[in-house]
Amino acid sequence: MGSNIFGFHSRRFSFLLFLFHVAHGDLSYSLPEEMKRGSIIGNIAKDLGMKTDLGLDVRRLVSGRARLVIEDDNQYVVLNQNKGHIVVNERIDREQLCAKKSPCSFSLEIVLEEPLELFSITIEIQDINDHAPVFPKKEIKLEISESTPTGTVFLLDSAADPDVGTNSLLQNYILTPTDNFVLKQYVNPDGSKYAEMMLQKPLDREVQPRLSLKLLAVDGGNPQKSGTVNIEVNVLDANDNAPVFNQSLYKAAVIENAPKGTHVVTVNASDIDTGSNGKVAYYFSKSKAGIADLFDIDEATGRIYVAKEIDFEMDKKIEFRVEAKDQGGLTDSSKVEIEVLDINDNAPVINVMSFTSPVSEDSAPGTTLGIINVKDLDSGENGQVRCTIEGSVPFKIKSNVRSYYTLITDAALDRESLSEFNITVIASDAGSPPLSTRKTFNLKVSDVNDNSPKFPRNFYRAWIVENNSPGLSIMTVNAKDPDENQNARVSYILEDCEINGSPVSEYVSVNAESGVVHAVRSFDYEQIKQLLFIVKAQDGGSPPLSSNVTVKIMIQDQNDNPPQVLYPVQTGGSLVAEMVPRSADVGYLVTKVVAVDVDSGQNAWLSYKLQKATDRALFEVGLQNGEIRTIRQVTDKDAVKQRLTVIVEDNGQPSRSATVIVNVAVADSFPEVLSEFTELTHDKEYNDNLTFYLVLALAVVSFLFITCLVVIISVKIYRWRQSRILYHSNLPVIPYYPPRYSDTLGTGTLPHVYNYEVCRTTDSRKSDCKFGRAGSQNVLIMDPSSTGTMQRIQSEKRSWLGSEKAPLRAGPYRDRRKRSLHRAADRQRDSGRE
Repeated sequence: MGSNIFGFHSRRFSFLLFLFHVAHGDLSYSLPEEMKRGSIIGNIAKDLGMKTDLGLDVRRLVSGRARLVIEDDNQYVVLNQNKGHIVVNERIDREQLCAKKSPCSFSLEIVLEEPLELFSITIEIQDINDHAPVFPKKEIKLEISESTPTGTVFLLDSAADPDVGTNSLLQNYILTPTDNFVLKQYVNPDGSKYAEMMLQKPLDREVQPRLSLKLLAVDGGNPQKSGTVNIEVNVLDANDNAPVFNQSLYKAAVIENAPKGTHVVTVNASDIDTGSNGKVAYYFSKSKAGIADLFDIDEATGRIYVAKEIDFEMDKKIEFRVEAKDQGGLTDSSKVEIEVLDINDNAPVINVMSFTSPVSEDSAPGTTLGIINVKDLDSGENGQVRCTIEGSVPFKIKSNVRSYYTLITDAALDRESLSEFNITVIASDAGSPPLSTRKTFNLKVSDVNDNSPKFPRNFYRAWIVENNSPGLSIMTVNAKDPDENQNARVSYILEDCEINGSPVSEYVSVNAESGVVHAVRSFDYEQIKQLLFIVKAQDGGSPPLSSNVTVKIMIQDQNDNPPQVLYPVQTGGSLVAEMVPRSADVGYLVTKVVAVDVDSGQNAWLSYKLQKATDRALFEVGLQNGEIRTIRQVTDKDAVKQRLTVIVEDNGQPSRSATVIVNVAVADSFPEVLSEFTELTHDKEYNDNLTFYLVLALAVVSFLFITCLVVIISVKIYRWRQSRILYHSNLPVIPYYPPRYSDTLGTGTLPHVYNYEVCRTTDSRKSDCKFGRAGSQNVLIMDPSSTGTMQRIQSEKRSWLGSEKAPLRAGPYRDRRKRSLHRAADRQRDSGRE
């Protein structure tokens, strides 16, 4: 039955609880964990009847088929319907159910049918002290050096108890044995304790290398439970024992000149420490110098062997001490006596009595450099010595008295050729076979100032871009002096000269120490193209020596000038218009934009582009030559007034540009052009002739009130006005050629086939209009005036030119036309006066 009860899950009744009446009654029970199976927890019928006043009894539990609904499907308790008891079904472990959670409880529900009733029951599980404290490790291992001072503290792992409350609270720690360590206990903020182990007696590895301790932890339950952990202390060795030699004196014998590596004797010492502290190394004692040169000792084995040849004549018996040292620095020493057995092996010995270095390179041959003494410890012929100098060097050696020799120069010295000599003197005896000794002397040759500074080349060339900042480093001149020290210290001086009438110091400067050439000012390529000057290099000798070098600095152009438009000339008064007949064909040359750029190279390469136009489909501009041509047939529908904006750009980086406006009149006659351009010039005419209109207005007002005489006077004034208009007209008389560009072709400069002429009348202050004319072009000058005056100008111009397409020529013919034009103007002026 219990199995069937627990088979029902609470989800099966969730829907029914919303459909039927639910009776509420809450019960709670408390029981200790680990109760035996079958233990009664409570009487449900009795307890629910008392709590809810429903008169619930065992019969109701049976008739209502009472069953338990337990969360999480646990099987801890079951319901006994016959008695109305809730009993323990299986062992309840609080630590497994709730771990450290407190309080620990679980809930269940009793469901009754007919009618449906639901009661909630909470069962709280009380903790009992059923667990002993447990340490995180089964064994604690410590490594403590025997040199650790007393009072050193070692933190121990704390034990943990899965119980809760006082059952889990650790009350005490106990350490056994306590010969070397004592236990210190401390309380955590939560009331639990932790322990530290303090060293109270020094350890001795040689006496007891390992200690075994036991740590006991006791909880606060009733009855108390405890847990233990073993503490294994490994005593680490400290270097507290010095090595000891097994002999206080070692004796041995060796023949002189024994081969290198010949075994002489072996020393031995022992150390009772272990590990690195017991490892012994052997060394020669420093008490006697030179022993290390004769013998070597194996640091690990104590074997002493010959390191170089041993001379009996020097030492018949060799004594020294050997040290044994462990890794901690503790030592012991022993004496070693080695008897040397003699053979005939002595080579001459060279002793330097004096030696002079350096020697001046201007020293005369025969100058004494040094004195040496040569000895041979052997006797007889084996002790007779002869000295020579090895190699071909400008030195020689000569004997003055017995066993003394003088080293002297044998030729002139040159420090720049060879500043240092290694002079090897060989002393040989007369033995068989002969023995010899070599001695090398290092001789340095001191310098005298016998060389002047030399530049690596005779001419320096450098480039600098114009518009540089003053102080800019341009280049470096560098001279070398083969001398040394002060004699080789080179200073650079700028020689006085003039560039364009100014001292060179106003253009460049030279750093006296480094030879760096700096620009003093900012250079302008259009003013100066190059700088040519001389730099002198002078050493610091006494007297000083010097040399010169020529420096040429080329100024490079920078695109710092915009193009300048020479034609068409933009005037502030009259409008210059190029006339194009309506019969013009495709490719008709309207005019040519002429511009120049004072820069050079690609910065002066000009290109022409049509920026804006009244009709872009009618005109084009030559990219290289600036020629404005028609690109289609001119028609009657094309406007008379055509305004072209041409931009002229150079090829610099970044490029610079200028803009020119070209007015083109598409017409076959001047009156047609005049009517179109009058409106354009009206405002300017008004400003220029304001006084005239005031007079004219006064004349018109006077005309209404004055008699016919005034009318006659007005007619005279009108004729006077017409003569003044002719007087102010602009006619070509004086040719004008732009400087420097009259003979150049292409690339934006003025071709020689174009002339620029200035039209002047007798009053040159107002007649300043300039215009250019090509061989096959018509140029129209518009001035604010009447139609009749314009027609007279047109007729006079045609009679003067002879033909619209006749080019203007320089020479006598042009002068005759000019004089004819002046005579016509004089006649017009005289008629106006009448």
